[in-house]
Amino acid sequence: MRQKQEITDIWVKLFPRFAASSATLQGRVREMMVQSILTGQVPAGAKVPPSRALAAALGLSRNTVSLALQVLVDKGFLIASQRSGLVVNGDILLGRASQAAPLAVVKSGLPWDARLVSRLGRQRNIVKPANWQDYAYPFIYGQFDASLVPLKDWRACSQQALSVPAVKKWAQDHIDRDLDALVDQIQHRLLPARGIMAGRDEILVTAGAQMAVFLLANVLMDRSTVVGIEDPGYPDARNNFMLRSEHVKALPIDADGLIASRAMGQCDYVYVTPSHQCPTTVTMSLQRRQEVLDLARKRDVVLLEDDHESELNFSGRPLPALKSLDTDGRVLYIGSLSKTLAHGLRIGYIVAPAAVIRELRALRRLIMRHVPANNLHTASLFIAQGHHDAFIRKLNVTYRERRAVLDGAVAKHLPLFHVMPSQGGSGAWIKGPDGLDCRHLTERCAARGVLIEPGDVFFSKSGHGSQAHFRLGYSAIHGNQIDAGVQELRHAYQETLNRPGMRRSHRHQ
Repeated sequence: MRQKQEITDIWVKLFPRFAASSATLQGRVREMMVQSILTGQVPAGAKVPPSRALAAALGLSRNTVSLALQVLVDKGFLIASQRSGLVVNGDILLGRASQAAPLAVVKSGLPWDARLVSRLGRQRNIVKPANWQDYAYPFIYGQFDASLVPLKDWRACSQQALSVPAVKKWAQDHIDRDLDALVDQIQHRLLPARGIMAGRDEILVTAGAQMAVFLLANVLMDRSTVVGIEDPGYPDARNNFMLRSEHVKALPIDADGLIASRAMGQCDYVYVTPSHQCPTTVTMSLQRRQEVLDLARKRDVVLLEDDHESELNFSGRPLPALKSLDTDGRVLYIGSLSKTLAHGLRIGYIVAPAAVIRELRALRRLIMRHVPANNLHTASLFIAQGHHDAFIRKLNVTYRERRAVLDGAVAKHLPLFHVMPSQGGSGAWIKGPDGLDCRHLTERCAARGVLIEPGDVFFSKSGHGSQAHFRLGYSAIHGNQIDAGVQELRHAYQETLNRPGMRRSHRHQ
Protein backbone atom coordinates (compact mmCIF):
# COMPACT_ATOMS: atom_id res chain seq x y z
CA MET A 1 0.00 0.00 0.00
CA ARG A 2 2.83 2.38 0.90
CA GLN A 3 4.55 1.74 -2.45
CA LYS A 4 1.36 2.52 -4.37
CA GLN A 5 0.99 5.78 -2.45
CA GLU A 6 4.61 6.69 -3.18
CA ILE A 7 4.05 6.10 -6.89
CA THR A 8 0.88 8.17 -6.77
CA ASP A 9 2.81 11.01 -5.12
CA ILE A 10 5.53 10.81 -7.80
CA TRP A 11 2.99 11.00 -10.62
CA VAL A 12 1.03 13.82 -9.01
CA LYS A 13 4.24 15.90 -8.87
CA LEU A 14 5.33 14.95 -12.40
CA PHE A 15 2.03 15.43 -14.21
CA PRO A 16 2.03 19.28 -14.34
CA ARG A 17 5.39 19.22 -16.16
CA PHE A 18 3.72 17.61 -19.17
CA ALA A 19 1.07 20.29 -19.61
CA ALA A 20 2.18 21.15 -23.15
CA SER A 21 3.57 17.77 -24.23
CA SER A 22 0.46 16.32 -25.85
CA ALA A 23 -2.82 17.39 -27.38
CA THR A 24 -4.76 14.99 -25.12
CA LEU A 25 -4.88 14.32 -21.40
CA GLN A 26 -4.46 10.62 -22.05
CA GLY A 27 -1.29 11.31 -24.03
CA ARG A 28 0.11 13.42 -21.19
CA VAL A 29 -0.60 10.65 -18.68
CA ARG A 30 1.14 8.05 -20.87
CA GLU A 31 4.18 10.23 -21.47
CA MET A 32 4.50 11.03 -17.79
CA MET A 33 4.30 7.35 -16.81
CA VAL A 34 6.74 6.21 -19.49
CA GLN A 35 9.36 8.78 -18.48
CA SER A 36 9.07 7.90 -14.80
CA ILE A 37 9.55 4.19 -15.59
CA LEU A 38 12.47 4.62 -18.00
CA THR A 39 14.32 7.02 -15.68
CA GLY A 40 13.94 4.69 -12.70
CA GLN A 41 11.74 7.00 -10.64
CA VAL A 42 9.22 4.17 -10.59
CA PRO A 43 11.24 0.92 -10.22
CA ALA A 44 10.74 -2.41 -11.99
CA GLY A 45 8.22 -4.60 -10.21
CA ALA A 46 6.50 -1.65 -8.53
CA LYS A 47 2.76 -2.01 -8.04
CA VAL A 48 0.67 0.56 -9.90
CA PRO A 49 -2.15 2.28 -7.97
CA PRO A 50 -5.76 1.41 -8.96
CA SER A 51 -7.13 3.57 -11.77
CA ARG A 52 -9.87 5.04 -9.59
CA ALA A 53 -7.44 6.25 -6.89
CA LEU A 54 -4.91 7.50 -9.45
CA ALA A 55 -7.58 9.40 -11.40
CA ALA A 56 -8.77 11.10 -8.23
CA ALA A 57 -5.22 12.11 -7.28
CA LEU A 58 -4.51 13.55 -10.77
CA GLY A 59 -7.88 15.25 -11.03
CA LEU A 60 -8.81 13.30 -14.17
CA SER A 61 -11.62 11.01 -15.21
CA ARG A 62 -11.16 7.33 -14.44
CA ASN A 63 -11.73 6.53 -18.13
CA THR A 64 -8.77 8.72 -19.18
CA VAL A 65 -6.42 7.04 -16.71
CA SER A 66 -7.72 3.52 -17.48
CA LEU A 67 -7.13 3.99 -21.22
CA ALA A 68 -3.61 5.26 -20.56
CA LEU A 69 -2.80 2.27 -18.35
CA GLN A 70 -4.21 -0.15 -20.94
CA VAL A 71 -1.97 1.31 -23.66
CA LEU A 72 1.07 0.87 -21.41
CA VAL A 73 0.05 -2.75 -20.87
CA ASP A 74 -0.24 -3.25 -24.63
CA LYS A 75 3.21 -1.67 -25.14
CA GLY A 76 4.82 -3.84 -22.45
CA PHE A 77 5.59 -1.15 -19.87
CA LEU A 78 3.11 -2.69 -17.43
CA ILE A 79 2.05 -6.30 -16.91
CA ALA A 80 -1.06 -7.67 -15.22
CA SER A 81 -0.59 -9.81 -12.14
CA GLN A 82 -3.44 -11.86 -10.70
CA ARG A 83 -2.45 -10.97 -7.13
CA SER A 84 -1.04 -7.48 -7.45
CA GLY A 85 -2.92 -5.93 -10.36
CA LEU A 86 -0.67 -3.92 -12.65
CA VAL A 87 3.08 -3.86 -12.02
CA VAL A 88 6.03 -2.26 -13.85
CA ASN A 89 7.58 -4.72 -16.30
CA GLY A 90 11.30 -5.05 -15.57
CA ASP A 91 11.97 -6.39 -19.08
CA ILE A 92 11.19 -2.96 -20.55
CA LEU A 93 14.55 -1.77 -19.19
CA LEU A 94 16.60 -4.49 -20.87
CA GLY A 95 19.25 -3.02 -23.15
CA ARG A 96 19.41 0.27 -21.25
CA ALA A 97 22.49 1.30 -19.29
CA SER A 98 22.03 0.88 -15.55
CA GLN A 99 21.98 4.03 -13.46
CA ALA A 100 23.67 3.48 -10.13
CA ALA A 101 23.51 7.19 -9.39
CA PRO A 102 21.86 10.26 -10.91
CA LEU A 103 23.57 11.37 -14.10
CA ALA A 104 25.95 14.28 -13.60
CA VAL A 105 27.04 16.86 -16.15
CA VAL A 106 30.62 16.20 -17.21
CA LYS A 107 32.68 19.32 -17.83
CA SER A 108 35.26 18.93 -20.57
CA GLY A 109 38.80 19.88 -19.72
CA LEU A 110 39.89 20.03 -23.37
CA PRO A 111 40.83 23.43 -24.84
CA TRP A 112 38.00 23.49 -27.36
CA ASP A 113 38.45 27.14 -28.27
CA ALA A 114 41.86 26.29 -29.70
CA ARG A 115 40.43 23.35 -31.67
CA LEU A 116 37.61 25.28 -33.37
CA VAL A 117 38.46 26.18 -36.96
CA SER A 118 35.46 28.50 -37.34
CA ARG A 119 33.79 31.21 -35.29
CA LEU A 120 30.28 31.09 -36.72
CA GLY A 121 28.79 32.06 -33.39
CA ARG A 122 30.26 35.52 -33.85
CA GLN A 123 28.39 36.22 -37.08
CA ARG A 124 25.75 38.93 -37.11
CA ASN A 125 22.39 37.20 -37.26
CA ILE A 126 18.70 37.98 -37.07
CA VAL A 127 17.51 37.28 -33.54
CA LYS A 128 13.89 36.37 -32.76
CA PRO A 129 12.66 35.64 -29.24
CA ALA A 130 11.24 32.16 -28.80
CA ASN A 131 8.42 33.55 -26.68
CA TRP A 132 7.18 35.97 -29.36
CA GLN A 133 3.61 34.84 -28.76
CA ASP A 134 3.78 36.31 -25.25
CA TYR A 135 4.03 39.83 -26.69
CA ALA A 136 0.80 41.82 -26.96
CA TYR A 137 1.87 43.27 -30.32
CA PRO A 138 4.12 40.80 -32.19
CA PHE A 139 5.30 42.73 -35.26
CA ILE A 140 7.61 39.81 -35.97
CA TYR A 141 8.53 38.70 -39.46
CA GLY A 142 8.56 35.03 -40.43
CA GLN A 143 5.90 33.72 -38.05
CA PHE A 144 2.34 32.79 -38.96
CA ASP A 145 -1.14 33.55 -37.69
CA ALA A 146 -2.68 30.20 -36.77
CA SER A 147 -6.16 31.62 -37.41
CA LEU A 148 -5.30 31.99 -41.11
CA VAL A 149 -3.68 28.61 -41.72
CA PRO A 150 -6.11 25.99 -43.12
CA LEU A 151 -5.27 23.49 -40.40
CA LYS A 152 -8.30 21.33 -41.22
CA ASP A 153 -7.08 20.89 -44.81
CA TRP A 154 -3.49 20.22 -43.69
CA ARG A 155 -4.69 17.61 -41.19
CA ALA A 156 -6.76 15.93 -43.88
CA CYS A 157 -3.72 15.74 -46.16
CA SER A 158 -1.62 14.46 -43.24
CA GLN A 159 -4.14 11.67 -42.64
CA GLN A 160 -4.02 10.72 -46.32
CA ALA A 161 -0.22 10.68 -46.12
CA LEU A 162 -0.51 8.14 -43.30
CA SER A 163 -2.49 5.63 -45.33
CA VAL A 164 -0.72 2.30 -45.83
CA PRO A 165 0.02 2.84 -49.57
CA ALA A 166 1.33 6.37 -48.88
CA VAL A 167 3.54 5.29 -46.00
CA LYS A 168 5.08 2.60 -48.20
CA LYS A 169 6.12 5.35 -50.61
CA TRP A 170 7.60 7.90 -48.24
CA ALA A 171 8.87 5.76 -45.33
CA GLN A 172 11.60 4.05 -47.34
CA ASP A 173 15.14 5.39 -47.44
CA HIS A 174 15.27 7.46 -50.61
CA ILE A 175 19.08 7.69 -50.38
CA ASP A 176 19.61 10.88 -52.42
CA ARG A 177 16.33 10.92 -54.35
CA ASP A 178 13.47 13.36 -53.85
CA LEU A 179 9.85 12.39 -53.30
CA ASP A 180 8.31 12.07 -56.76
CA ALA A 181 4.93 13.42 -55.68
CA LEU A 182 6.37 16.78 -54.56
CA VAL A 183 8.70 17.09 -57.54
CA ASP A 184 5.60 16.65 -59.74
CA GLN A 185 3.86 19.55 -58.02
CA ILE A 186 6.94 21.78 -58.19
CA GLN A 187 7.46 20.97 -61.87
CA HIS A 188 3.85 21.24 -63.05
CA ARG A 189 2.17 23.63 -60.60
CA LEU A 190 4.57 25.92 -58.76
CA LEU A 191 7.17 26.67 -61.43
CA PRO A 192 4.77 27.32 -64.35
CA ALA A 193 3.00 29.89 -62.13
CA ARG A 194 6.33 31.78 -62.12
CA GLY A 195 6.82 31.31 -65.87
CA ILE A 196 9.49 28.64 -65.39
CA MET A 197 9.81 25.30 -67.17
CA ALA A 198 12.26 22.73 -65.81
CA GLY A 199 13.07 19.04 -66.19
CA ARG A 200 12.94 16.69 -63.23
CA ASP A 201 16.74 16.44 -63.24
CA GLU A 202 16.88 20.23 -62.82
CA ILE A 203 15.01 20.27 -59.49
CA LEU A 204 16.34 19.54 -56.00
CA VAL A 205 14.25 19.67 -52.81
CA THR A 206 15.90 21.31 -49.79
CA ALA A 207 15.13 21.90 -46.14
CA GLY A 208 14.09 25.48 -46.85
CA ALA A 209 15.65 28.28 -48.89
CA GLN A 210 18.36 28.64 -46.25
CA MET A 211 19.72 25.18 -47.03
CA ALA A 212 19.53 25.95 -50.73
CA VAL A 213 21.85 28.94 -50.26
CA PHE A 214 24.27 26.83 -48.19
CA LEU A 215 24.42 24.09 -50.82
CA LEU A 216 24.96 26.53 -53.68
CA ALA A 217 27.70 28.37 -51.78
CA ASN A 218 29.59 25.17 -51.07
CA VAL A 219 29.31 23.76 -54.57
CA LEU A 220 30.02 26.94 -56.55
CA MET A 221 32.36 29.07 -54.43
CA ASP A 222 35.85 29.07 -52.97
CA ARG A 223 38.02 31.63 -51.18
CA SER A 224 38.73 33.59 -54.37
CA THR A 225 35.14 33.72 -55.68
CA VAL A 226 33.65 37.22 -55.86
CA VAL A 227 30.07 37.12 -54.55
CA GLY A 228 27.68 40.06 -54.58
CA ILE A 229 24.70 40.55 -52.28
CA GLU A 230 22.22 43.38 -51.95
CA ASP A 231 22.92 45.95 -49.23
CA PRO A 232 20.84 45.90 -47.13
CA GLY A 233 20.30 42.21 -47.75
CA TYR A 234 19.54 38.83 -46.21
CA PRO A 235 22.06 38.26 -43.35
CA ASP A 236 22.00 34.45 -43.48
CA ALA A 237 22.84 34.46 -47.19
CA ARG A 238 25.65 36.93 -46.56
CA ASN A 239 26.99 34.77 -43.71
CA ASN A 240 26.90 31.67 -45.92
CA PHE A 241 28.90 33.42 -48.61
CA MET A 242 31.41 34.81 -46.13
CA LEU A 243 31.96 31.29 -44.85
CA ARG A 244 33.17 30.28 -48.31
CA SER A 245 34.61 33.42 -49.89
CA GLU A 246 36.91 36.24 -48.84
CA HIS A 247 35.38 38.53 -51.46
CA VAL A 248 31.74 39.24 -50.59
CA LYS A 249 30.64 42.54 -52.13
CA ALA A 250 27.83 44.75 -50.83
CA LEU A 251 25.80 45.89 -53.86
CA PRO A 252 23.65 49.04 -53.88
CA ILE A 253 19.86 48.98 -54.21
CA ASP A 254 17.20 51.61 -54.80
CA ALA A 255 13.40 51.78 -55.07
CA ASP A 256 13.54 49.28 -57.95
CA GLY A 257 15.76 46.78 -56.14
CA LEU A 258 19.29 45.72 -57.13
CA ILE A 259 21.07 48.28 -59.32
CA ALA A 260 22.84 47.00 -62.43
CA SER A 261 26.04 48.63 -61.25
CA ARG A 262 29.72 48.41 -62.09
CA ALA A 263 30.23 46.57 -58.79
CA MET A 264 27.68 43.96 -59.81
CA GLY A 265 29.51 43.37 -63.08
CA GLN A 266 32.71 42.56 -61.16
CA CYS A 267 31.13 39.57 -59.41
CA ASP A 268 31.18 35.88 -60.29
CA TYR A 269 27.84 35.31 -58.55
CA VAL A 270 25.16 37.71 -57.35
CA TYR A 271 22.42 36.82 -54.85
CA VAL A 272 19.26 38.78 -55.56
CA THR A 273 15.68 38.92 -54.20
CA PRO A 274 13.68 40.57 -57.01
CA SER A 275 10.09 39.66 -56.02
CA HIS A 276 10.25 41.35 -52.62
CA GLN A 277 13.72 42.57 -51.78
CA CYS A 278 14.89 41.42 -48.37
CA PRO A 279 14.44 43.43 -46.19
CA THR A 280 13.05 46.55 -47.92
CA THR A 281 10.21 44.58 -49.65
CA VAL A 282 10.51 46.61 -52.87
CA THR A 283 9.70 44.76 -56.10
CA MET A 284 12.21 44.92 -58.93
CA SER A 285 10.63 46.53 -61.97
CA LEU A 286 10.49 44.65 -65.27
CA GLN A 287 12.88 47.16 -66.83
CA ARG A 288 15.37 46.72 -63.99
CA ARG A 289 15.13 42.92 -64.29
CA GLN A 290 16.10 43.19 -67.93
CA GLU A 291 18.97 45.55 -67.09
CA VAL A 292 20.31 43.14 -64.47
CA LEU A 293 20.07 40.20 -66.88
CA ASP A 294 21.74 42.14 -69.69
CA LEU A 295 24.67 43.11 -67.45
CA ALA A 296 24.94 39.54 -66.17
CA ARG A 297 25.24 38.24 -69.75
CA LYS A 298 27.73 40.92 -70.71
CA ARG A 299 29.98 40.31 -67.68
CA ASP A 300 29.35 36.55 -67.37
CA VAL A 301 27.75 36.84 -63.95
CA VAL A 302 25.60 34.01 -62.56
CA LEU A 303 22.51 35.17 -60.66
CA LEU A 304 21.18 33.32 -57.62
CA GLU A 305 17.50 34.31 -57.56
CA ASP A 306 15.78 33.87 -54.21
CA ASP A 307 12.13 34.29 -55.20
CA HIS A 308 11.32 35.61 -51.75
CA GLU A 309 7.54 35.76 -51.02
CA SER A 310 6.75 35.87 -54.74
CA GLU A 311 3.19 34.63 -54.17
CA LEU A 312 2.35 37.45 -51.75
CA ASN A 313 1.27 40.26 -54.05
CA PHE A 314 -1.41 42.79 -53.21
CA SER A 315 -2.30 43.24 -56.89
CA GLY A 316 -2.50 39.49 -57.46
CA ARG A 317 -0.33 39.84 -60.58
CA PRO A 318 3.31 39.11 -59.73
CA LEU A 319 6.03 40.05 -62.20
CA PRO A 320 7.73 37.13 -63.97
CA ALA A 321 10.67 35.57 -62.20
CA LEU A 322 14.17 36.47 -63.39
CA LYS A 323 14.56 32.78 -64.21
CA SER A 324 11.64 32.98 -66.66
CA LEU A 325 13.43 35.80 -68.56
CA ASP A 326 16.74 33.95 -68.62
CA THR A 327 17.75 32.76 -72.10
CA ASP A 328 21.19 31.29 -71.44
CA GLY A 329 20.83 29.40 -68.14
CA ARG A 330 22.69 31.84 -65.89
CA VAL A 331 19.91 32.22 -63.32
CA LEU A 332 19.75 29.60 -60.57
CA TYR A 333 16.36 29.71 -58.87
CA ILE A 334 15.54 29.25 -55.16
CA GLY A 335 11.93 28.71 -54.11
CA SER A 336 10.24 27.98 -50.80
CA LEU A 337 6.97 26.66 -49.41
CA SER A 338 7.93 27.57 -45.86
CA LYS A 339 7.46 31.31 -46.43
CA THR A 340 3.74 30.89 -47.08
CA LEU A 341 2.63 27.70 -45.34
CA ALA A 342 4.71 27.78 -42.15
CA HIS A 343 8.39 28.51 -41.63
CA GLY A 344 8.69 25.48 -39.39
CA LEU A 345 8.02 23.13 -42.33
CA ARG A 346 11.44 23.86 -43.87
CA ILE A 347 10.58 22.92 -47.45
CA GLY A 348 12.37 24.64 -50.32
CA TYR A 349 13.82 23.79 -53.71
CA ILE A 350 16.46 24.75 -56.26
CA VAL A 351 16.09 24.91 -60.04
CA ALA A 352 19.43 24.74 -61.85
CA PRO A 353 21.11 22.96 -64.77
CA ALA A 354 21.25 19.18 -64.35
CA ALA A 355 25.03 19.18 -63.90
CA VAL A 356 24.72 21.59 -60.97
CA ILE A 357 21.83 19.65 -59.43
CA ARG A 358 23.91 16.46 -59.49
CA GLU A 359 26.61 18.10 -57.37
CA LEU A 360 24.07 19.69 -55.05
CA ARG A 361 22.36 16.34 -54.59
CA ALA A 362 25.66 14.66 -53.74
CA LEU A 363 26.43 17.33 -51.12
CA ARG A 364 22.95 17.10 -49.64
CA ARG A 365 23.41 13.33 -49.31
CA LEU A 366 26.47 13.91 -47.15
CA ILE A 367 24.47 16.24 -44.90
CA MET A 368 21.10 14.52 -44.55
CA ARG A 369 20.60 12.14 -47.50
CA HIS A 370 17.19 13.62 -48.33
CA VAL A 371 14.61 15.94 -46.80
CA PRO A 372 12.15 14.09 -44.47
CA ALA A 373 9.61 12.64 -46.87
CA ASN A 374 6.52 12.53 -44.63
CA ASN A 375 6.03 16.31 -44.70
CA LEU A 376 6.91 16.37 -48.40
CA HIS A 377 4.12 13.91 -49.15
CA THR A 378 1.62 15.94 -47.13
CA ALA A 379 2.73 19.14 -48.89
CA SER A 380 2.34 17.52 -52.31
CA LEU A 381 -1.26 16.57 -51.47
CA PHE A 382 -1.92 20.05 -50.10
CA ILE A 383 -0.82 21.59 -53.40
CA ALA A 384 -2.45 18.99 -55.68
CA GLN A 385 -5.86 19.36 -54.03
CA GLY A 386 -5.94 23.15 -54.42
CA HIS A 387 -5.50 24.05 -50.75
CA HIS A 388 -2.25 25.93 -51.37
CA ASP A 389 -3.69 28.20 -54.06
CA ALA A 390 -6.77 28.95 -51.95
CA PHE A 391 -4.56 29.73 -48.95
CA ILE A 392 -2.40 32.13 -50.97
CA ARG A 393 -5.47 34.04 -52.14
CA LYS A 394 -6.63 34.35 -48.53
CA LEU A 395 -3.20 35.55 -47.39
CA ASN A 396 -3.04 38.20 -50.08
CA VAL A 397 -6.41 39.65 -49.09
CA THR A 398 -5.52 39.63 -45.39
CA TYR A 399 -2.01 41.02 -45.80
CA ARG A 400 -3.24 43.79 -48.11
CA GLU A 401 -5.71 44.85 -45.41
CA ARG A 402 -3.12 44.65 -42.62
CA ARG A 403 -0.56 46.60 -44.63
CA ALA A 404 -3.07 49.39 -45.27
CA VAL A 405 -3.82 49.61 -41.55
CA LEU A 406 -0.11 49.63 -40.73
CA ASP A 407 0.70 52.36 -43.26
CA GLY A 408 -2.12 54.50 -41.90
CA ALA A 409 -1.10 53.95 -38.28
CA VAL A 410 2.54 54.92 -38.91
CA ALA A 411 1.48 58.02 -40.88
CA LYS A 412 -0.83 59.03 -38.02
CA HIS A 413 1.27 58.23 -34.97
CA LEU A 414 4.85 58.41 -36.31
CA PRO A 415 4.86 61.11 -39.03
CA LEU A 416 8.66 61.45 -38.99
CA PHE A 417 9.05 57.77 -39.91
CA HIS A 418 9.14 56.62 -43.54
CA VAL A 419 7.58 53.31 -44.62
CA MET A 420 9.08 51.86 -47.79
CA PRO A 421 6.26 51.40 -50.35
CA SER A 422 5.62 47.78 -51.27
CA GLN A 423 3.57 45.73 -53.70
CA GLY A 424 3.30 42.76 -51.37
CA GLY A 425 5.05 40.60 -48.81
CA SER A 426 4.45 40.20 -45.10
CA GLY A 427 6.63 42.92 -43.60
CA ALA A 428 7.29 46.66 -43.76
CA TRP A 429 10.73 48.29 -43.86
CA ILE A 430 10.80 51.53 -41.90
CA LYS A 431 13.36 54.31 -41.56
CA GLY A 432 13.18 56.50 -38.51
CA PRO A 433 14.64 59.98 -38.02
CA ASP A 434 18.41 60.41 -38.24
CA GLY A 435 20.01 59.57 -34.93
CA LEU A 436 17.53 56.83 -34.05
CA ASP A 437 19.11 53.82 -32.33
CA CYS A 438 17.04 50.84 -33.52
CA ARG A 439 18.52 48.57 -30.84
CA HIS A 440 17.48 50.90 -28.05
CA LEU A 441 14.06 51.37 -29.64
CA THR A 442 13.65 47.58 -29.81
CA GLU A 443 14.38 47.31 -26.08
CA ARG A 444 11.92 50.06 -25.17
CA CYS A 445 9.26 48.47 -27.40
CA ALA A 446 9.74 45.06 -25.79
CA ALA A 447 9.14 46.61 -22.36
CA ARG A 448 5.77 47.77 -23.69
CA GLY A 449 4.82 44.40 -25.18
CA VAL A 450 5.73 45.42 -28.74
CA LEU A 451 8.06 43.18 -30.72
CA ILE A 452 9.94 44.81 -33.62
CA GLU A 453 13.09 43.78 -35.49
CA PRO A 454 16.15 46.07 -35.57
CA GLY A 455 17.35 46.67 -39.12
CA ASP A 456 21.08 47.18 -38.68
CA VAL A 457 21.80 43.44 -39.06
CA PHE A 458 20.68 43.57 -42.70
CA PHE A 459 23.44 46.01 -43.65
CA SER A 460 26.92 44.82 -44.55
CA LYS A 461 28.34 47.16 -41.91
CA SER A 462 26.59 48.17 -38.72
CA GLY A 463 27.20 51.90 -38.84
CA HIS A 464 25.38 55.14 -38.12
CA GLY A 465 23.27 54.95 -41.28
CA SER A 466 21.91 51.50 -40.51
CA GLN A 467 20.80 52.27 -36.97
CA ALA A 468 17.69 54.19 -38.00
CA HIS A 469 16.00 51.22 -39.73
CA PHE A 470 13.74 48.47 -38.42
CA ARG A 471 11.21 45.96 -39.75
CA LEU A 472 7.58 45.44 -38.77
CA GLY A 473 6.07 42.11 -39.78
CA TYR A 474 2.31 41.74 -40.02
CA SER A 475 1.91 38.02 -40.66
CA ALA A 476 1.51 37.12 -36.97
CA ILE A 477 -0.38 40.13 -35.59
CA HIS A 478 -4.13 40.53 -36.03
CA GLY A 479 -5.29 43.55 -37.98
CA ASN A 480 -7.25 44.95 -35.04
CA GLN A 481 -4.06 45.08 -32.94
CA ILE A 482 -1.93 47.03 -35.39
CA ASP A 483 -3.02 50.60 -34.61
CA ALA A 484 -2.72 50.10 -30.84
CA GLY A 485 0.67 48.47 -31.35
CA VAL A 486 1.97 51.43 -33.37
CA GLN A 487 0.72 53.78 -30.64
CA GLU A 488 2.78 51.83 -28.11
CA LEU A 489 5.73 52.01 -30.51
CA ARG A 490 5.31 55.79 -30.53
CA HIS A 491 5.43 55.90 -26.74
CA ALA A 492 8.58 53.74 -26.83
CA TYR A 493 10.16 56.12 -29.35
CA GLN A 494 9.35 59.10 -27.14
CA GLU A 495 11.14 57.34 -24.30
CA THR A 496 14.26 57.02 -26.46
CA LEU A 497 14.26 60.78 -26.97
CA ASN A 498 14.99 61.27 -23.28
CA ARG A 499 18.31 59.49 -23.58
CA PRO A 500 21.41 61.65 -23.05
CA GLY A 501 22.85 62.74 -26.37
CA MET A 502 19.65 62.35 -28.38
CA ARG A 503 19.26 65.26 -30.76
CA ARG A 504 16.85 67.92 -29.60
CA SER A 505 15.45 68.30 -33.10
CA HIS A 506 13.58 65.02 -32.72
CA ARG A 507 12.08 65.69 -29.33
CA HIS A 508 9.06 67.60 -30.61
CA GLN A 509 7.39 64.41 -31.89
